[in-house]
Amino acid sequence: MNTPHLSVVVPVFNEQDNVAPLVAEIVAALRGRAADDGGDFEIVYIDDHSRDGTFAALQRLKASVPELRVLRHATQSGQSTAIRNGVKAARGAWIATLDGDGQNDPADIPKLLAQRAQSPADVKLFAGWRVDRQDSGSKRWASKWANAIRSRMLRDDTPDTGCGIKLFERAAFLDLPYFDHMHRYLPALMQRAGWRTVSVPVHHRHRTAGVSKYNNLDRALVGIRDLRGVAWLIRRSRVTAVEEVEPTPGPGLQR
Repeated sequence: MNTPHLSVVVPVFNEQDNVAPLVAEIVAALRGRAADDGGDFEIVYIDDHSRDGTFAALQRLKASVPELRVLRHATQSGQSTAIRNGVKAARGAWIATLDGDGQNDPADIPKLLAQRAQSPADVKLFAGWRVDRQDSGSKRWASKWANAIRSRMLRDDTPDTGCGIKLFERAAFLDLPYFDHMHRYLPALMQRAGWRTVSVPVHHRHRTAGVSKYNNLDRALVGIRDLRGVAWLIRRSRVTAVEEVEPTPGPGLQR
């Protein structure tokens, strides 16, 4: 396979029934398109040491999906670590991420690519914005509450940081500070690094198989600690432009 322009990174944990349908949707959304529109792509799945048949399902799919690559954690390590390891292994200059539960729609990836094509070069992250959430009322309320607090503390001008579908430059991502749960703060971290971010409305779907791996209380407790840490990182950051100095012509220098 040629070096892909785009790598679709999907972290999964115990999603055996969602693997095949989601891979098929990614292929349908991207295969056959022009290279700049995602047509030259790979799919990188990272199995976070699932305890069900997720890894076996991925192994079977490799025989029929040449774009598919499969990585597996030796121990369960969490979503942020899975995303980072997937990005490190990816060969594309740009990364699209999707949650492995099937609630993100791969058909939105070309929409993010189109937004990138008409944006300035300093926009390094295009974040999905679930304008019509298909979750339970309690989860929607918790997300709204968390987004309001995060926006007030970090001022990242992002209505929905929890959406799993994103498009970002690989090099810019790998230059960010890494910590557990960092995937929830990518807009703020990208802005801290001096880049711009854009939110793009995307679809959101009901989960049709498997169960959610999170509960609202766990997210709230972790989120409070993380918010304080990210706010500290932002306060302590400094972005400075760097210019290389060319030699000045003199008696001993000729151009």
